[in-house]
Amino acid sequence: MTPPTSNPVKPLVALTLLIVSAIIALTVGTVRNVASPVPELALDLQGGTQLILTPTLREGESEAEITETDLEQAIDVIRQRVDASGVSEAEITSQGGQNIVVALPGQPSEETLNLIRSSAVMRFRPVLQSGTPNALELPKEAPKEGETVPKTVEEYAKSIADQNKDGQLSDAPAQTPENNSDLAWVTEQAVYDFLITDCTKPEALAQGSADDPAKPLVACNLTGTEKYLLGPVDLDGTNLVSALAQPSRNVNGHLTGQWEVVLTFNAEGTKQFSEVSRRLYELRNVDPARQRFASVLDGNVVTAPVVQGAITNGSPQITGDFTAESARALANQLQFGSLPLNFNVETEQHISATLGAEHLQKGMWAGIAGLILVMLYLLYQYRGLALLAGGSLVVAAILIYLSIALLSWLIGYRLSLAGVAGLIISVGITADSFIVYFERIRDEVRSGMRLDDAVNVGWIRARRTIIVSDMVNLLAATVLYFLAVGGVQGFAFTLGLTTIVDLIVILWFTHPMMVLMVKTKFFGNGHKLSGLDPEHLGATDPATYMGRGKVRNVSKIKHSADPAGVETGRKSLAQKRKEAESTAVEETNQ
Repeated sequence: MTPPTSNPVKPLVALTLLIVSAIIALTVGTVRNVASPVPELALDLQGGTQLILTPTLREGESEAEITETDLEQAIDVIRQRVDASGVSEAEITSQGGQNIVVALPGQPSEETLNLIRSSAVMRFRPVLQSGTPNALELPKEAPKEGETVPKTVEEYAKSIADQNKDGQLSDAPAQTPENNSDLAWVTEQAVYDFLITDCTKPEALAQGSADDPAKPLVACNLTGTEKYLLGPVDLDGTNLVSALAQPSRNVNGHLTGQWEVVLTFNAEGTKQFSEVSRRLYELRNVDPARQRFASVLDGNVVTAPVVQGAITNGSPQITGDFTAESARALANQLQFGSLPLNFNVETEQHISATLGAEHLQKGMWAGIAGLILVMLYLLYQYRGLALLAGGSLVVAAILIYLSIALLSWLIGYRLSLAGVAGLIISVGITADSFIVYFERIRDEVRSGMRLDDAVNVGWIRARRTIIVSDMVNLLAATVLYFLAVGGVQGFAFTLGLTTIVDLIVILWFTHPMMVLMVKTKFFGNGHKLSGLDPEHLGATDPATYMGRGKVRNVSKIKHSADPAGVETGRKSLAQKRKEAESTAVEETNQ
């Protein structure tokens, strides 16, 4: 006898629990308004937001220096940022070899749009002076005799900043600074800029183009609540290897409820940061106000913590008023480095779907038509077994739909028309597994094997073929996904997903259901409409032993009381079953 099949109810229960769990998770997410029962659609089916970025020239740069390579590198960085934000199926292309067009499906969040708009130039500067965010106000007291009354804030600020009273504002230090924390960097021009800057106004938070690393900088924090006069750049963001957002912990390892961004520098950056942190820490007894070190992103101060000691491991933490989302957004900006070019947002507009619901509807109808044709063929070729095939396709469809809906919620996956094509192809892949399995069983029936044995032996032989075939499909989908972009990636993703679903269905539904079906009278006795009728399949044995003294004869002799005929059938079948068992054991061991 062949080894008995394990309890077929267990995989069916496991599959049921899997489906029910997915439905419950999706329902809870929908009720909480964080998920949708309908999968999100990609740009070609739903429309979205389009940004056109135009490169701007840096100081001393000519148009000829903006090359195709620069644009390609910028596209790669923007694509990495968008992918990290959880948006899929975005289209990022070069337009005319000059501009970059970024098209995002649906309604992208403001954080995602900022990832694209920002060049994310990170620099680290020492704090020379800090103060309230407001600009200087005109004096309210009457001027002393002989003093000129300033008519504007600019005039008043200039009169204060012009220390030598020569009527000019110098931007050169009066003496050679010892280091970037030296107050000699507080030039007349720097004092003037500090006095007239009003951080409560939005335009003050966009000074990225004025961020000269060799000069002092007046900057605001991102919330517009504090103003800084910073020394030249001590450390550049190019030395940054990685940035990771994580919950903050105190010295005892307990969570504080805050978020932080942990930076990791390369060897050169670690050495530089060690020297800078040591210098700043030594100022604690001289001028504690200059003990702070500012992280400046695109000309704005992200945070300016007090340096509490020399940091020699190259892994400082940026802390502040971070939420989980803002910490991750900052980490993503820093993780993927600065763009090789500065960009202006030329246009930002909503775009309609390029293909729309009509094309999606046609694609779905094509899939339904293909499914109907497959079912008609299975019904013609396999008769009653077509019920099992149809049920398996329905289960596969439920799993695929739930998977796509959950992935839309959890990782931002969006279904494109190319992805729909991958789903349509999956019907053929899944049906192919059924055909391999059914034909293996029918081959064993043709050889004279009893039906329950034919199911066991046929499954052992078909299982290996099905798994190898699906692994090849999965490997092809994986390679295609990582080597392609855009719509081709969408096709590869759904192809890989449906291949995994095919394995789950064939292992947890099709085979267990087949084991249960052969225990019924209709399939177990080989009814002529069951698809397992030995006579219809052309069994080669003149007599096929059915058990309990019954012999099925290909010439429609259903029973025989002839003991010799029964014995002949038993001996013939015993030999074939022994050979099949030997082959099955060998394949299992392999």
